[in-house]
Formats: sequence, structure tokens, C-alpha cells
Amino acid sequence: MIKVQHLTKRYGHRLALDDVSFQVKKGDILGFLGPNGAGKSTTMNIITGYLSSDSGEVLIDGQSILENPREAKTRLGYLPEQPPLYNDMTVRKYLEFMFRLKRVQLPMREHIGTICQTVHIEDVSERIIKHLSKGYRQRVGLAQALLGDPPVLILDEPSVGLDPTQIIEMRKLIRELGQNHTVILSSHVLTEIQAVCDKIIIINNGKIAAEGKTDELTGTGKGTTVIRMVIEGREQGIYAALKNIDGVINVSRLGEAEKGCYEFLVESQKDIRRLIYRTIAKTDSNILLLQPAGHSLEELFLSIISGQNNETGGNQ
Repeated sequence: MIKVQHLTKRYGHRLALDDVSFQVKKGDILGFLGPNGAGKSTTMNIITGYLSSDSGEVLIDGQSILENPREAKTRLGYLPEQPPLYNDMTVRKYLEFMFRLKRVQLPMREHIGTICQTVHIEDVSERIIKHLSKGYRQRVGLAQALLGDPPVLILDEPSVGLDPTQIIEMRKLIRELGQNHTVILSSHVLTEIQAVCDKIIIINNGKIAAEGKTDELTGTGKGTTVIRMVIEGREQGIYAALKNIDGVINVSRLGEAEKGCYEFLVESQKDIRRLIYRTIAKTDSNILLLQPAGHSLEELFLSIISGQNNETGGNQ
């Protein structure tokens, strides 16, 4: 649905994007992450046609954003960090204005009504925009992005400035939209990305630093299972028993979690929880904790960014 190929962009002597390529398939919700100055906003602006690249191309549903901008943009809905609202208009008048501006070829009244229901703004459709809360203004901005029913949505910091309740509502709405749209979501709130997105790209110093499915990047990424355990008993005996379980690839000892209780990471090729319980029972030990292990997205992000910045001598 979205194909980004070999994007390069310079601002004077500064290389903002260095041969960036990736694809987003139909139905994906992609989280696009990066520290300030990494090239994230530049990439988003090129995808949406607000900025041209020095080389490379972007295809939206097969249409080049550079060579066929009108065709490409009809397939694209964009919610920038600051929604382009006309604050003295009512919600409905604003959406009607944007409908005409975008030259949408659908029955206007029915189409706008459906969108208002989708983003849950029917009850404020006759109110003046400047009198709405921040959460409702974000929803109105999202409504204009949905005009014309584009298959691709680009959402730049959709939850910025929202309170916790509004953030939860926005996450739910994005997941609902992902059922019928391909979505690229940019956010500095890593918990939001982890909660909503099924694929993640991290960009740093103008290059793709990591790319993959969310669960693979925040887990082992090897198609294996990792279990974190805290067990009360003799450390050496527990360690030896765990290593001898059929299917275990590796056992890591993480030290004493509390007096007489030891922490382990067990990596295996299959679900061996039942085997673990039976094995540990034979050692006269007690399992105090057994849970799936993985990295939080924040840990992954900081690890990648700090590692690359150490290699390059700092951020741009």
C-alpha cells in the first residue's frame, strides 16, 4: 500500500535522510519512531507530499507522490500534529468546506454524517470549533483526514496534549480505523505505539535503525519463547534442573532476587511451563514467579538509539 524507496534528503550540508526504504502493507498499523532530528518528520512530510526528496520515490497505492500527486493524495488522509482547523467555523461547516476543497466525489451529507459517527463527534457537529476541547478538536482533524475515504492514513502525534482519558479513547479509535485503513502513526509516547501498532520502524541519524513486528522487536525476535522466573531454593541445583528440560535453549542466571530466591531467564523452542513446574517440584524448590519476558518498547528504543549514537559520536 505504501512503498518508500531510497529516500535521500539534504538540508545544506546536513544529510537528513540517507537511503531510507520501507514498505507498509494493506491493513498494517505502523508505528514510526525516532528522536528529535532523526529524520522522522522529514520522512513523513515527503510521504504526504509536503516536501520533496533529493532522490528516491514514494508510492501510495501504486501512485507516485511526485509524478502523480493528485492521484496519490486522493488515497491519503493526513492528520498533522497541529490540525488545520478553522476555529470560527462550526464542525459541520468546516467539514463541508474541506469536502469541497478536496473535491470528494461522494454524497456530501451522507459521507460527512458517516465520518462524524466514526470519530464520535455527532453531538458537537453544530458547535464552533474554538469552543471544543482539545480532544474533540483532534477528532475533528481526524475527520477531515477521513474525507474521501482514503485507504491510507498518516497520523502525526494524534494524542499530543490530550488527557489520559482522551488518550485511551484516541487509541481505541485508531485501532478501529486500522480495520479498514493502512495507518502510519508517529508518536513520542512509546506506550501508545506499543499498545496500538502491529509493526514498528525506528529511524535514527537519517537511517532505519530497526524494523519489524512489535511483538518480535519487544520479545526475542527469534521465534522462541523467553520466561522470567523467580525460584526459592538452591541456585545451582535449580539452574542444572532447568538446563536439562527438553526444549530449553538457554538458561541465564540473574542473581538473587531476595534472600534465598533466585531469578532466571529460560529460553525455549516451545511452551515448557508445565515441564518447568514438574521439574522444579522434584528439586524441592518453590516457584514464586513465572511470566513471559521481553523488552518494553522504551528499553528497545533507548538501547538502539544510545548504541548508534555512541558509534557515530552523537546525534545530528
